[in-house]
Amino acid sequence: MSIYKINTIKNKYGVTEQKKETLDALSNQVLDAQNEVAQLQAIVQSLTEKSNKLTNQLNLAEENKKQALSNKELGDEVISKVKELDQLSGTAVSEVGIANEKAKSCASQVKVLIDKLIYSAEVINKLANLVIRKKALNPLISDELVEMISKAGTDANNAVALTLKALEAVFASQATILESNGALAIENEQATKLYEFFIGEEVDNVENSIPDTNVKELLGVAYDVSISTYNSALLASEDNTNQLNAAESELNRATIKLASLESGYAAAKAAALAS
Repeated sequence: MSIYKINTIKNKYGVTEQKKETLDALSNQVLDAQNEVAQLQAIVQSLTEKSNKLTNQLNLAEENKKQALSNKELGDEVISKVKELDQLSGTAVSEVGIANEKAKSCASQVKVLIDKLIYSAEVINKLANLVIRKKALNPLISDELVEMISKAGTDANNAVALTLKALEAVFASQATILESNGALAIENEQATKLYEFFIGEEVDNVENSIPDTNVKELLGVAYDVSISTYNSALLASEDNTNQLNAAESELNRATIKLASLESGYAAAKAAALAS
């Protein structure tokens, strides 16, 4: 074999080995790029799934926050109504107490009036009896005078009877007032305790009425917790979104790089087969 043929074979072998090495290098780059893309796709998928979960949690936290705020506002409204009830019942107890004092005064005044009427009736009846006896002894005494005095006695007796009825009505009213006062006093105490239960503060020095915890505080704490939970969910969602955006950007870059490497590898492989 001639030296020329030997050199030609050597050159051809050398070119073939060089092309193979180039193709192998490009193939390794493509494999590395594929692995990178696969890893980034897994990361993007994981972050996407996490994003969906965090979105659901954020929506739930927002609904809970709205509900907690609604509960807090409703609680404040109820507390306002209970406070108004406490004040109104206290005013009612005070007014009934005043009415009771007035009823006592009225009963006392009617009693004095009855005593005077009874005395007046006795005087008029004695006078009428005296006039009737005098009429029997002295016919000149006017019949009209006798009739007038007799009518005055009857009217006096009727006045005593009517005043006794009035006094009876006053006593009945006083009994009703006392009964109402007792019921209102109990209601006022209960309203005060209920108000204290809501606000956790002592009102009017009612003993053993302040609870360890109160509705207003619990509703406030629940609202604060809902805000904290929502803010945590929002922060986690925003952080995950930033990670997802970065991962998607890296995936796009890696995908473009992979497409370029695959194109280069295909072109190099085609060129090697053609030569």
